[in-house]
Amino acid sequence: MTNNRVAQRQRVFKAGTIEFGGAAIDCTVRNLSATGAALDVASPVGIPSKFVLIVKGDAIQRQSRVVWRKEQRIGVAFE
Repeated sequence: MTNNRVAQRQRVFKAGTIEFGGAAIDCTVRNLSATGAALDVASPVGIPSKFVLIVKGDAIQRQSRVVWRKEQRIGVAFE
């Protein structure tokens, strides 16, 4: 399996929020790097392809773009 990531991701378990169009969905950040993250969500249905990811504990607020979706996990690249 080839790893095409630009930056090494660190495994984490942090509370996050996906914000878009005045709505907010809770998520769990499972891994994180300077260029992107993997997020666990209750359901990926209704989550747009672009949104703001907020990780309050780390004061992170990043414009994000979905690059892949699985059952209850989405991968995002930071813009």
